[in-house]
Amino acid sequence: MSEHKATGWPGIVCPTPLVDQLHITLAHGSGGQLTADLVRKLFLPAFNNEYLAPLGDQAVLPLSGVRVALTTDAFVVTPLFFPGGDIGKLAINGTVNDLAMSGARPLFIAAAFILEEGLAVDELSRIVESMRQAACEAGVQVVTGDTKVVERGKGDKVFITTTGLGVVDKPVVIAADQARPGDKVILSGTIGDHGIAILSQRENLQFEGAITSDTAALYTLVAAMLEASDQIHCLRDPTRGGVATTLNELAVASGVGVEIDEQRIPVKESVKGACEILGLDPLYVANEGKLIALVAADAAEAVVGAMRRHPLGREARIIGEAVAQHPGVVVLRTAVGGKRVLDVLRGEQLPRIC
Repeated sequence: MSEHKATGWPGIVCPTPLVDQLHITLAHGSGGQLTADLVRKLFLPAFNNEYLAPLGDQAVLPLSGVRVALTTDAFVVTPLFFPGGDIGKLAINGTVNDLAMSGARPLFIAAAFILEEGLAVDELSRIVESMRQAACEAGVQVVTGDTKVVERGKGDKVFITTTGLGVVDKPVVIAADQARPGDKVILSGTIGDHGIAILSQRENLQFEGAITSDTAALYTLVAAMLEASDQIHCLRDPTRGGVATTLNELAVASGVGVEIDEQRIPVKESVKGACEILGLDPLYVANEGKLIALVAADAAEAVVGAMRRHPLGREARIIGEAVAQHPGVVVLRTAVGGKRVLDVLRGEQLPRIC
């Protein structure tokens, strides 16, 4: 059986999503079903403990009476520089966002660089300067790190791994398993910007209208939301696998169904057009500066109002709700009045996007 299938445009192939594979494929890094299988079948049994078991993007740990949030991430994006950002800015913002999705105030970051022999020092300098600027804007400090160099041809210029540390100041419990029937699903803005920006730069594709990555540090937006209400049950930034896969993860973890309205989901016309040309569904395309929140119904409007007053949430809106029916299943109410199930991402639409 072939390990790859065509995606509809020249030069791009995706691994066929096999259930039981003997070798790692690009699809294991998609954030979709194969990623989940790898984590649940290999990593979780090996390291299982009460803090890892929820499989959040971060762990919230009790430490001398303080609730500390800890996260780690790796960034292997190609190309290194893209419209709206670069691997350095992405590394800082992505780490900050994983902390923020627990309600934590990000404080410190550790960064390790794996450099390929032959990398231009000027390129590395640009990346480091971008990280410095992003860290200043996010209010975090890079306090330690490491550097390794591999032989030419054994890497792809630069890989960055990060660890982030933050503090949960407010007495809230925000986690993937906290959604309840009746909660409203809130989306902070347009979807698909990052994934399409990466693809267009990588493949030198031209579309009508500028498409730039939405990479941004979301902590100040989350802080504004928490000032409006403490009834925020789930937060997640829909990166790999997009909005559809993220909602599936929350639905399964909380044991609720989710129903969303296609007409309420904001997509830029340029991104929508690119997805139509490439045969992609924007609901599965990665974002790096958006968040999804599940919020108690009576607090949802206040939270949306607070988001719209923030620069990163001006297009925030309620796109659906959690329901008691069909637990673990996400349903899309289509623009033509029908319904369809939104499953998790099964293969890899766009490899190496973060």
